[in-house]
Amino acid sequence: MLKVNKIEVHYGGVPALHEVSFEVGKGELVAIVGANGAGKTTTLKTVVGALSPVSGSIEFEGVDITEKNTAEVVRLGITYVPEGRHIFGPLTVGENLLLGAFTTSTKEEIEERMDYVHHLFPILKERYKQRGGTLSGGEQQMLAIGRGLMSSPKLLMLDEPSLGLMPKLVTEVLEVVARLKEKGDTILLVEQNVREALELADRGYVLETGRVVLEGEGKDLSRDPHIKKAYLGL
Repeated sequence: MLKVNKIEVHYGGVPALHEVSFEVGKGELVAIVGANGAGKTTTLKTVVGALSPVSGSIEFEGVDITEKNTAEVVRLGITYVPEGRHIFGPLTVGENLLLGAFTTSTKEEIEERMDYVHHLFPILKERYKQRGGTLSGGEQQMLAIGRGLMSSPKLLMLDEPSLGLMPKLVTEVLEVVARLKEKGDTILLVEQNVREALELADRGYVLETGRVVLEGEGKDLSRDPHIKKAYLGL
């Protein structure tokens, strides 16, 4: 579904990604892991069109999207749930969710997606008329994911969904990701909890200083000696 081929990305002339390549197949959960500053978020922002590579290419369902802007990429079916949630605090939960449905054309489809998100996150139905900024951190993360799901994405990209959450909420959020995977959604996951991410993932890629240094099946990578030493403290 997604093919990223040797993309190079610069910030103010300074290289941030060096010939990064990876693929995501339909129905796969692919994890990108690495230390802070490795280039994980930069990679997702480049895929969604928020950053432009100086070289390399990005294909989605066989279409070259390298030069497309974010609005065009989203309309093709890629949704990015950013690190830090970035919900609209003054708006209600319901209004935040409806903003995620701007690519959805019919009222019936919007209602169907809303029912789906409420089924996935019952707390959002309870908080429907509550301002987003008054939710707890975990609830805000659920709202951010729910907003992303409102667009019926073909590819859902999640950037550090467990960042800043209490351990119990981390488990809850990652359980939601596991349920989406079981349902057959295609997911590209960046996650600070390396062990959990790789255990969930069909395949994974390890980024270090803007380069892919390891790739393979998720469970195999979680047992790799380099991963254990560098990221798991084993």
